[in-house]
Amino acid sequence: MAKIAAIVTCDRETVAGGAPIFVESSREEQEKTAFLLEKILDASVHDLKNGILVLVKHGDK
Repeated sequence: MAKIAAIVTCDRETVAGGAPIFVESSREEQEKTAFLLEKILDASVHDLKNGILVLVKHGDK
């Protein structure tokens, strides 16, 4: 089963919930943070195409 490990956004008003939320000031910083977290958390980054990047841990990772 997949689990949302984190959310990275530039607009704090667009997200809420129980996962850690990282807010960055630009798309470039958002991507840097997401890809760094991807390595740290051993997760996959998924772009929802609405300004939100979601890090998901798949399976038993």
